[in-house]
Amino acid sequence: MGIYVNPGNVAFTRALNSEIYIDKTDLIPLVNRKINTLDCFLCVSRPRRFGKSMAANMLSAYYSLGCDSADLFAGRKATGDASFPVHLNRHHVIRLDIQQFLESRHDLCTFIGEIEKAVIRELEESFPECPGLAQEPRLKTVLNEIFLQTRKGFIFIIDEWDCVFRVAKEQKDIQKDYLDFLRGLFKEQDYVELAYMTGILPIKKYGEHSALNLFDEYSMIAPKGLGRYFGFTEEEVRAECGRHGMDYAEMESWYDGYLLDGCHIYNPKSVCDALRWKDFQSYWTGTETYEALKVYIDLNFDGLKEAVIAMLGNARCKVDPATSQNDMATFRTRDDVLTLLIQLGYLTYDRESGETFIPNREIIQEFLRSIKTGGWDGLAQALARSERLLQSTWELDGSAVAQGLAAIHSETASILKYNDENSLTCTILMAYYSARAYYMNPILEMPSGKGFSDVVYLPRQNVGRPALVVELKWNRSVSGAIQQIRDRQYASWIEGYTGDILLIGVNYDRESKTHECIIEEYRK
Repeated sequence: MGIYVNPGNVAFTRALNSEIYIDKTDLIPLVNRKINTLDCFLCVSRPRRFGKSMAANMLSAYYSLGCDSADLFAGRKATGDASFPVHLNRHHVIRLDIQQFLESRHDLCTFIGEIEKAVIRELEESFPECPGLAQEPRLKTVLNEIFLQTRKGFIFIIDEWDCVFRVAKEQKDIQKDYLDFLRGLFKEQDYVELAYMTGILPIKKYGEHSALNLFDEYSMIAPKGLGRYFGFTEEEVRAECGRHGMDYAEMESWYDGYLLDGCHIYNPKSVCDALRWKDFQSYWTGTETYEALKVYIDLNFDGLKEAVIAMLGNARCKVDPATSQNDMATFRTRDDVLTLLIQLGYLTYDRESGETFIPNREIIQEFLRSIKTGGWDGLAQALARSERLLQSTWELDGSAVAQGLAAIHSETASILKYNDENSLTCTILMAYYSARAYYMNPILEMPSGKGFSDVVYLPRQNVGRPALVVELKWNRSVSGAIQQIRDRQYASWIEGYTGDILLIGVNYDRESKTHECIIEEYRK
């Protein structure tokens, strides 16, 4: 048993002994089917604390010849699959955590050589029948020699594979050397039975192509059937809430929202901390400081700040992830930044609609921390007005709502610039920021009656609040906005979804810089 070659099962044993453990061993049969096939290269990218390392430790404990893990897996989900006994502790494993070799930027010029040296040293001990291995400095050459002499291949399990791109964000030469090292280690090498890598970022692209195009990628953008194996599912969280006497609805509000393969996925770290400490709050800052988020949202490409404001208002934004270079330094469009935020876990992605949004209350707290300073002046104050504005809406007080909108406009003019009707929509979404506690995600340009209503808020179940149908006008008439809702029957489409409905007409006069608002109850 070694540290890197044929390691033991201590890390997986600790996971099993923890107070909260969710059985994800049914990942094993899926990976088994990849061994010694053309599809034996897997790269799984997820945000921090999504169970990537736990899965890597589990696979290492399962495959490694350096331990006997039969008792650890007894009764687990994977044991019911026919392939389970075939591969249990039957493979030579090379297990690497790249971050261990990159403790600081000073290691960037030496870490590849240190990896090769450490692994070759253990290979020499593990294969005494192959003399002279330590004389060769290249790891791929040593592995080829072992395979030629013994016909024994290897399973590679590499965690934090992408930390190079996070430590050396701007150093393209180091990034390229590292990708060349991995390509040489894996591409067209007979000794590779399986290569399984995990990290936060998908594989870095150069231009339109990936330098490691032999890998199948399983990411936050395209989970490809592995979504439920990284993170907790709704059913798993519900069961743990029952076991620990915690309110599932509150847990859902704080930590639900990541969409993968049609499943709602929770960050395991946050759920476990909430269960352990019996307290709902943002645990994200324990893994990523808010400054990391601030760096990216301050890059105001193509209206990025307006998109963030809309998403804080519970809206969604279209995003095209195809242009992203999968690093933390190459940004040419708003979509590149939004794609990175999806990969980092600050946003989630709906593949069906091609939209991104803020997943839950925990991540909202991180956004709010990030916008308190520099370039976001007035936004925090604007959001703080939201609860009072929502109450005024329910009270049919159009004058108070108009005053609230004017104050929000004044506080955020430097961000929104108020140059078109889209900015008015952003203001409305900001104004109804507090609506997320009572309403589902706002629907923008919802098809209703004979046209499209600008914004519709449908209430959550059992909250006892009216639906809101909002029509916005720019240099027009506020009474005309209300009349348009009536004439085009915007509210008729949602009659079957709710009891009371409020019609809200808003007009912004650019000349006088004033807002008007009329609120009426809809008569069915």
